[in-house]
Amino acid sequence: MRNLIAFFKRFQVFMAFVILQAVALYLYVNYMSFPKSQYLTSASIVTGNILKAKNDVTKLLNLSRTNSILQKKIIELRKERPESFFKMDRDLFKINDTLFQQQYEYIPATVINSTFDKRNNFFTLDVGRAQGIQREMGVFSDKGVVGIVHFTSEHYCVVKSVLTENINIDVMVENNGAFGLLKWTSQHARYGNISGISNDMRVKKWSKVVTRGGAGIFPKGIPVGKIAKIKSVEGKPLWDIEILFAEDFRKIQSVYVIKNLFKAEQEKLESLIPEDKEE
Repeated sequence: MRNLIAFFKRFQVFMAFVILQAVALYLYVNYMSFPKSQYLTSASIVTGNILKAKNDVTKLLNLSRTNSILQKKIIELRKERPESFFKMDRDLFKINDTLFQQQYEYIPATVINSTFDKRNNFFTLDVGRAQGIQREMGVFSDKGVVGIVHFTSEHYCVVKSVLTENINIDVMVENNGAFGLLKWTSQHARYGNISGISNDMRVKKWSKVVTRGGAGIFPKGIPVGKIAKIKSVEGKPLWDIEILFAEDFRKIQSVYVIKNLFKAEQEKLESLIPEDKEE
């Protein structure tokens, strides 16, 4: 106790100075408008930065879970769209669930490795045979078509990207039904080409290009891109059409693999078509 009293006596002048300074600072901040506003602004900035950092960390930790939930919701919505069904009664136009049968299923996946600057580009997904993935299944993103499954293992698959030589996906111009094959010859990650459209067909710039759905790999109507340039092919009655892809393959992360429940039936029937004999 004596030591405590001796301490206070020794530093009584300094402690009085500190107390008076604190009182003066309190009165200055609370009763003068400018320093008060400066203090509150600084405090708000510090508090805001702390809360922002906390929110960023929380968002990062929840990103994977949120993305998975979003993918599942998108799949449920797409499964309800008409192009995911096969109409059983062709005489009726009114949509009735008893007249439609599910034709396409969608499996969510994440891109874990990819390229976009080579002549032939591929990307790897975190799903494989264990999730029902098979060769020749179509793959698309929220924005549009991205490729076709090329190789599969038990838990992974490699997808042939749209940015690949001889990808040959059947597509059509949405507003007039003119159809051709999607190719990639520009060696630019944002642009592709359509071949096989006759130049007597009217094709407008910025028309939307979608999947035709004829090969059974993609449903009809999935976005591919928009027409950016149109010119005639020299010596042929065809258009050379350049399109701007709907998807930016340099940023792609989440995709969906398409399972056509009727594909085997279609292929079996089409295999009966006799080949043309060479003359």
